[in-house]
Amino acid sequence: MTVIYGRSIGRALPRLGALRSVLSCSRFGDDIRYLSITAHRYANSDAKLDLPALDQKWRQRWAALKSTKTSDGAEKKYVLPMFPYPSGYLHLGHLRVYTIADVVARFHSLRGHDVLLPMGWDAFGLPAENAAIERGIDPATWTKSNIAKMKEQLDVMNGSWDWSRELATCDPSFYKHTQKIFLLLREQGLAYQDEAEVNYDPVDKTVLANEQVDANGCSWRSGAKVEKRKLKQWFLRISQFRDSLLQELEILSKDNNWPERVLTMQKNWLGKSTGATIKFPLMAFEHITHSAIEVFTSRPDTLFGVQYLALASTHPVVAQLAAKDPELQAFLDILPGLPPDSKVGYLLPHIRAVNPLAYHDETPEATKRSIPIYVAPYVLGDYGEGAVMGVPAHDVRDHSFWKTHHKDEPVRFVLAASEDESTTAMQNEPFIDHGVMTAHSGLFKGRSSQEAGEMLVRILEEAELAKPVEKWRLRDWLVSRQRYWGTPIPIIHCGSCGAVPVPEEELPVELPEVDEHWAGKKTGNPLETLEEWVNTSCPQCHGPARRDTDTMDTFVDSSWYFARFIDPHNDEVPFSREKARKMLPVDLYIGGIEHAILHLLYSRFIYKFLMGSTLVGETEGVQEPFKRLITQGMVHGKTYTDPATGKFLKPDEVDVTDPARPRVVRTGEVAGVSYEKMSKSKYNGVDPTDVINLHGADATRAHMLFQAPVSEVLDWDGDKIVGVTRWLGRVWELVQRVSTVSSSASVREFFEQEAARLGTMKEKELQQWDKAARVWREVQKTVESVTGSYEKVYALNTVVSDLMILTNVIVEEEKGVPDGVKREAVEGLVRMMAPITPAFAEECWAVLHPGETSIFKSEKGRFPVTDGTVDLLQPRKQVCAVQVNGRLKFAAEIAVPPEGLGEEQRREWVVGEVLKTEEGRKKFEGVDVGKAKKVVVVKGGKLVNFVM
Repeated sequence: MTVIYGRSIGRALPRLGALRSVLSCSRFGDDIRYLSITAHRYANSDAKLDLPALDQKWRQRWAALKSTKTSDGAEKKYVLPMFPYPSGYLHLGHLRVYTIADVVARFHSLRGHDVLLPMGWDAFGLPAENAAIERGIDPATWTKSNIAKMKEQLDVMNGSWDWSRELATCDPSFYKHTQKIFLLLREQGLAYQDEAEVNYDPVDKTVLANEQVDANGCSWRSGAKVEKRKLKQWFLRISQFRDSLLQELEILSKDNNWPERVLTMQKNWLGKSTGATIKFPLMAFEHITHSAIEVFTSRPDTLFGVQYLALASTHPVVAQLAAKDPELQAFLDILPGLPPDSKVGYLLPHIRAVNPLAYHDETPEATKRSIPIYVAPYVLGDYGEGAVMGVPAHDVRDHSFWKTHHKDEPVRFVLAASEDESTTAMQNEPFIDHGVMTAHSGLFKGRSSQEAGEMLVRILEEAELAKPVEKWRLRDWLVSRQRYWGTPIPIIHCGSCGAVPVPEEELPVELPEVDEHWAGKKTGNPLETLEEWVNTSCPQCHGPARRDTDTMDTFVDSSWYFARFIDPHNDEVPFSREKARKMLPVDLYIGGIEHAILHLLYSRFIYKFLMGSTLVGETEGVQEPFKRLITQGMVHGKTYTDPATGKFLKPDEVDVTDPARPRVVRTGEVAGVSYEKMSKSKYNGVDPTDVINLHGADATRAHMLFQAPVSEVLDWDGDKIVGVTRWLGRVWELVQRVSTVSSSASVREFFEQEAARLGTMKEKELQQWDKAARVWREVQKTVESVTGSYEKVYALNTVVSDLMILTNVIVEEEKGVPDGVKREAVEGLVRMMAPITPAFAEECWAVLHPGETSIFKSEKGRFPVTDGTVDLLQPRKQVCAVQVNGRLKFAAEIAVPPEGLGEEQRREWVVGEVLKTEEGRKKFEGVDVGKAKKVVVVKGGKLVNFVM
């Protein structure tokens, strides 16, 4: 143990081992002469714990310790944080999620569970490829270098990762099995090729996501005009699992196992809607091949209120008209750069639509009029029919679009909240709920909207103008990427045999080295032009063939990586059937809310497939990969701004001599202070390694947890870590003071024996009993509280606060507490701290148990459980608040009222006890409380009110 002295440099305190040897152990309850002397020396030495040195010491010890096998009957706990992308730099957000994961894993380990806490790297992806182009190096070289850096950063966090299971998705030994899973999907008809329209950059020769196209339809990177191309792409048929993906969200919602917010986001993404497709006949003033436009709606009750139609840019009618309309084509060219909620629209000339209800004689004249047709970016081409019926009075988005293009034209309300049509006066806001049909609904006026909607569909169905249908927002998963740095798709294309799977014995299909491509900083996918790699022979006919040059979406890798951790060295299959049934699913999955939809949805899909595949065999019941999901909040950094300009200030531009009033160095003005998402542009980033090097990993971990509940945003303030450091110092002093005491008898037996003679104890003994009982009562309360908080995870911040409270109680009462009770209390405190401050707890345990190697491998170090003594330890005294006419006069400590007293007896007893106290005699001097009009005693004697 390294000790730093603030004042007397050169003074030497004996090392802990030697110090312990000169301290004599005493029996339960005995005085400790040597200990009190040593504690006095320690308290007056101004010594401080060197927590960073402790980290290094115990990391070396942990590395040297061989893992011990948990007993076969131990309960399995698989704890997993979402694995990181190896950018080369860990930020405080990483520190938060990995601290949470390690704390929970260590807690379960201390409870005797068989814990799995692995770590790996989500290593493929576009950022690495772009970095390789910019730097002129192979993305594999860049990625592996970053992994090495980040592994070093992870190691200083005092984590208990099982590095023997480490994996990286860019390693051929991993993506070999990703390719196997792909071929297994294809074998079951769940992987297929189809054409899909993409944004194509002709300069960089790559496909762009919508957000990579600017408002002018140009590439964010090359500036080239983006082209719309239809490419043959690979898809995974996730739609075949949509029913189970939706229905089994109900299972995940039980006991709040998954956050409601995530469940809602997944439901919305799956987007199941029941409604009808409705045909709107067309009036065209030039030849088109379509006689009607089909629209899907989940609200047929609003059909009388349709005032326009809007089509997706990919709708067949739009494509046909664009071939003859240059202005329409120019509009379509800019759409990729517009936000999906843009209100721009192109009014199609020479074509209008007719509401199918127009053919009914009783339909109001307003509904019989022909309606305009727009092309609008807010209409999705792959949902419904690529067309929507615009109902401005009853849809927020339609209302906004209509008001943008028809500002002065009124909207037509066909539904109201009640029969008096009171909502029709609210012209500024749409009425979006179900309700009662209005006069604008013709013969249906006064009917409920649900009933009217069903009737309308039946009427139109008879005329072959409508059909009840079920629609889903979910589309099959497009996994093709025209990129190099990803898992190669294991397919060979043969002119005679078509798409042929690469034989299993030839897997993995490895990425070839293309050093010249990177050295030349070339763009595009080098696989397409690498003839020696692309050209091959067909596995079936042995004729000339070509490899598929696309790679897989990185979400494919992350959709199953958690299952590889259970069997990471299996070369034959992704994981064995036996290990899958024993170790899956993941018990606790921890990560950010930003992965609520795609990653989690794809993982659920692939897991359901794998659990029912030949890999695992038929399995019964619900198959979900993550029993419980924890989503942690972001970490925000302290941000300074210049009040005059609003400009973000660099650290050297702020004078923080007075932290409460930081000033702009240049002007002397008080700087604005806020907490913002950390970014380079705001100069508010914090390197977790720097914090750990300064304060130690344990203090940093405890501070990280203490600052905010797990699910909430954490406003990082490193200046407050000193509070945690002081707390650890107090605990360390307690450990020193009890280190020579041996508890030869159980604490429970001690309290049972003492309780039996409470009636014969003298006042001094009773005072000692009160102190001991208070300490052990607080221990039992804390054990119960922090156990629940560790299990809930979201309340980890209360673990630290509860342990601080327990520390204070032990310190306050230690002089009158028997040594054995005190030692057991301190040991319990250390064991409860261990998941959060592992190195510090190890050092404390080494002092308390010199012969043991680690608290995490010790039977004595198991997480404490309540011992049933709480009923024995009820307080003899309680604070009674004394009021006169409802206003607090004073507070007095009185005995707890005996059980079995009636209301009047309790009142007399409490009043008598209050008057016995020194405070009672002083405050009521000269006052005859017996003349009070009324005396009210509540809360079991904790409050008494004299009404005078």
